[in-house]
Amino acid sequence: MPELVAADATIGEPAVNISIFGAFVLVTLFITFRASRNNTSAADYYAAGRNISGTQNGLAIAGDYLSAASFLGIAGAIAVYGYDGFLYSIGFLVAWLVALLLVAELMRNTARFTMADVLAFRMRERPVRMAAAISTLAVSLFYLLAQMAGAGGLVALLLGVSGDAAEALVVTLVGALMIFYVLVGGMRGTTYVQMIKATLLIAGAFVMTVWVLAEYGFNLSSLLGGAQDLAVEGRDVLAPGAQYGLTETSKLDFVSLGLALVLGTAGLPHVLMRFYTVPTAKDARRSVVWAIWLIGIFYLFSLVIGYGAGALVGPADILAAPGAVNAAAPLLAFELGGTVLLGIIAGVAFATILAVVAGLTITASASFAHDVYASVIKRGNVPPNGEVRVARITAVVIGAVAIGLGILALQAGINIAFLVALAFAVAASANLPTILYTLFWKDFTTQGALWSIYGGLITCITLIIFSPVVSGAPVNPATGKSTSLISDPGVDFSWFPLNNPGLVSIPLSFFLGWLGTKLSKERPDELKNAELEVRAFTGIGAEKAVQH
Repeated sequence: MPELVAADATIGEPAVNISIFGAFVLVTLFITFRASRNNTSAADYYAAGRNISGTQNGLAIAGDYLSAASFLGIAGAIAVYGYDGFLYSIGFLVAWLVALLLVAELMRNTARFTMADVLAFRMRERPVRMAAAISTLAVSLFYLLAQMAGAGGLVALLLGVSGDAAEALVVTLVGALMIFYVLVGGMRGTTYVQMIKATLLIAGAFVMTVWVLAEYGFNLSSLLGGAQDLAVEGRDVLAPGAQYGLTETSKLDFVSLGLALVLGTAGLPHVLMRFYTVPTAKDARRSVVWAIWLIGIFYLFSLVIGYGAGALVGPADILAAPGAVNAAAPLLAFELGGTVLLGIIAGVAFATILAVVAGLTITASASFAHDVYASVIKRGNVPPNGEVRVARITAVVIGAVAIGLGILALQAGINIAFLVALAFAVAASANLPTILYTLFWKDFTTQGALWSIYGGLITCITLIIFSPVVSGAPVNPATGKSTSLISDPGVDFSWFPLNNPGLVSIPLSFFLGWLGTKLSKERPDELKNAELEVRAFTGIGAEKAVQH
């Protein structure tokens, strides 16, 4: 990373920034400790006792979904690429219609704690639970990778640090703090933090939106013109094609990205787990409706914030800052309101990352403890609080792995909105086909589920490893490094041309689920099929299963 200019010219006063940041941490710590007193069972730790209202859960879902990618990554993508950057937010929002119409209520009615509860309902339990747990861990790690990179870049900007070692230390310290929150607060503490964080984030985005428009006399055309004036030479940020229309490959990459974004949300384990915290199916539907409104409003704000960063800060300064494109929103805050606004926005962004990482880590650790440890290893013979203890140990391990991968992503300067899109691709490839087949196809078998999960997961991850995401991407002129995870330009083992594998891996997963079922000798259990259908579409029997 190039050295930053003087702190007073770039990031304000680090002491003020850290004071505001510390205030956010103290408030969330207090909430977490208060919530931890009620974590007496697995249902409390995993699902907040199932007593969160639909409105509260909708706010919490918005807090969970509006991650660092939404606030930092999308704003940066719009600032640098304009129109094409805004397409991320369109995909993220449209995806909720899939979740509302096909998944939310049905999943809430049929599961106890995890996605595997649904998949294993009428199939051979142990292999399906193991496959679902592996898939959940993979999706969670990709998502955590993005959040850790965002947290590291944000705090590096706050402290004014540069250099690989300093940024790695920042990611490690931030990751350790996040793990602590998860171990203590559980889902209840996470829910409260997500609700507060969503409120602060939307309020902060509203303030920045109004402020940016005020700079241009509330004339959106003038704002867009200002962004075009400072755009990278030869780039039209007001028209499609700046990022995804330059070549035929990039056009295919956009189709692949769109598929992953629109279909991925309904397969994200940490989003699905939020539906288990509400008491009724009606509350699950209300949750999604509230989430759609809140998320949609926020993405309209992000359009103004992104173009505002492009017009008032400029792509050159954004790309040269710690965190590269992910620094656009904090730099815009400093440009508008100086040190205080920067500290507040950075604090809100950190609370955003904290809440999302907590939800992801709980989901991943719950999947391992509930599906692998309790159901596969112990075969249901679990001592009191055994699941929760294993879940907490798993959270530490997952956090440590995420810290290591986050350091690589931060130092490569990859846009975290793009990293989250990879998590969506894995979710859409490994999880969604199996969920839909389980809920809507009576003949679906265990073999079909395993082929769909493992086939989609292995294909997706393999294509990512051998894509420009990991090696062989062009060099960023601002940093002198490749924008791949392996930043050495001399290392190139990529052969798959697309950055997002969804165009190949998602249809293949659907096909493998169908093929595995057709080739299976297993005969569906008609009674189990009928019970699953009644419970999914009416909710009858769901409460009994929850209390079991």
